[in-house]
Amino acid sequence: MRINEGWLSGARRVPSPNQDERPSGEVSLLLLHSISLPPGAFGGEHIERLFTNRLDPEAHPFFASIADLRVSAHLLIRRNAECVQFVPFGARAWHAGRSRWKDGGRERRALNDFALGIELEGDEVSPYAGAQYRVLAAITHALLEVYPALDETRITSHARVAPLRKNDPGPAFDWAYFRQEMERIRS
Repeated sequence: MRINEGWLSGARRVPSPNQDERPSGEVSLLLLHSISLPPGAFGGEHIERLFTNRLDPEAHPFFASIADLRVSAHLLIRRNAECVQFVPFGARAWHAGRSRWKDGGRERRALNDFALGIELEGDEVSPYAGAQYRVLAAITHALLEVYPALDETRITSHARVAPLRKNDPGPAFDWAYFRQEMERIRS
């Protein structure tokens, strides 16, 4: 996989208005998320509609509570491993919310300023697809090559940076398998 001018080759582009410039241009953290809309349902256009401010609040009872959110991620990896990119990696996507992260000896907030957000289509309880892990590992490898401030110690979950608010990608995400896929790519 290649990244060219902030876009992942082969990813379907669905530009989100929910983005802006990074204040310092720093990219030094990879945040993994999960999403399913409606909750527990996979497939369909609802995630893309949410990230592009076109979610119909009447299409499902849950949507009324989130239709006005202005959120995005850089990338979505669907269950079938299709990649959809909403925001170029050099721009700030709106995915971390109120979060904080221990970066060396200091606590940092406003994580969107320097983090990349990758959403995995899934929920906290359903196993993720093997194809999702393989594609995530390949994308992560490409990101590590392009962004020198990013390394494997700077990959974390939404749950770890907002533990009282979020639990994604959840216990269903197999960190050991993800690291194994990363190692396979390196060798």
